[in-house]
Amino acid sequence: MTTTLILQMIVAAVIAAIMYTIIGAAPGADETATIAPITLVLVLSGLHPAVILTFFISAIVACKLIDAVPVSTAGIPAGVMSTPMVEHAMVLKKFGLTDTSIRKIASGAVVGTFVSVPVSLFLARALVPFSTVIKQYGDPVFFIGAVLLALMSKNRWVALASILPFALLIQGLRHLYWGIGAVPKGTNVFTSFFLAITIGPVILTLFELLNKEKRESMKRFDKKSIYLKKAQEIGKFPNPFRILTKKEIVYSTMASLIGSVAFILSPVGLTTFFGELFASRTKDPVEKASLAISTMEALAQATYFSGTLIPLIALGIPLSPMSLGPANPLFNAPPVFTLQHNMHHILSGLDFISATLIGAAIASAFTYFVAVKYSQQICAFVFKKIPHEALLGLFFSLVLLLAFMDAGWINIAGVLLIGIVAGVLYRLGVNYGVLFMILYSAPWIIKTLAG
Repeated sequence: MTTTLILQMIVAAVIAAIMYTIIGAAPGADETATIAPITLVLVLSGLHPAVILTFFISAIVACKLIDAVPVSTAGIPAGVMSTPMVEHAMVLKKFGLTDTSIRKIASGAVVGTFVSVPVSLFLARALVPFSTVIKQYGDPVFFIGAVLLALMSKNRWVALASILPFALLIQGLRHLYWGIGAVPKGTNVFTSFFLAITIGPVILTLFELLNKEKRESMKRFDKKSIYLKKAQEIGKFPNPFRILTKKEIVYSTMASLIGSVAFILSPVGLTTFFGELFASRTKDPVEKASLAISTMEALAQATYFSGTLIPLIALGIPLSPMSLGPANPLFNAPPVFTLQHNMHHILSGLDFISATLIGAAIASAFTYFVAVKYSQQICAFVFKKIPHEALLGLFFSLVLLLAFMDAGWINIAGVLLIGIVAGVLYRLGVNYGVLFMILYSAPWIIKTLAG
């Protein structure tokens, strides 16, 4: 590893930290929809894989740290992972403790980072000897994963019923493209399908706006007023281990260990279940809310690291909801990365460790300080100056561009079709994890059904 490469990694981490400190504070800025497209563009641009991984690690740390701002100040989740914390953050806001909520969430994220980084790297190395065996059963594992995630979903029967039809749609489009010569036979059109699922709800909403009756029946709102209570100023660099109580540190550490080990399970499900479990015996509402949000954030951060690093280092195939979501371009971004040739095959152990430590350290230091010291200023700026629709429009245009690059004009129609179906299924209660697992297992499912 050269000095030039290390400098590039540091620059990438700084850019990601600044960029996603702003984007992550936007309400509704889901991690998959905001991190995956940018990471994909960087992969396709030909940057060194170590630089891309550093950027990605910094981005996920910054995103998870800064989501404390919209959750605490306005009760609006920044992404799916911060949704379980909204109720508890609003309890603290009710007691005039918005600044406390921000600091507890951000501190929980720092604990999750400190614990999960070494644990994830250790588990990844421990699983390397078994990687060949695991990869041999990769296709049925994806299918089993789809079934397990469906069973864990709130609307499990809808999720289970959607597996075969959605697999048929995906694989049917691929065979159509091969048949008409849009792409060479055997080419796996994947990236644009993945992004279509990611922004499926957005595509469905845009199509609904074309329906006059539907459009006219939608509720109209005036400008929304959001009131931010002035928080106490912080002078020096805040210490997360002084902000959290001993009980919160212990529970956050335990949650981080659980999240690191259970990387293959749904992060949202784990966060909700263990966050509520750890806080359930606490009676005081303020203490309970503080314990819940710090624990939930620590666990969420841990699932991000373990769900990315363990499959990437040990296997080279995405076998977790995180690796199937925001981290997917690190595994599969044809023609640069495929399941047979990606960061797992290119980077050394030292590269993985260096990229993880540089990205996590820079983002933790920068975004934690900003989130705790300037949280309200950032939140006010985002609410006033950065429309949510502008971010969605940017990512939607990227999806259409990549759809054309994948398989030409016909694939734009294919992506819209997948987006509409994915959007409908998502509204019916089928989570992203199930849909992404189906995307991966579709060839095996259809081949098995066809005999």
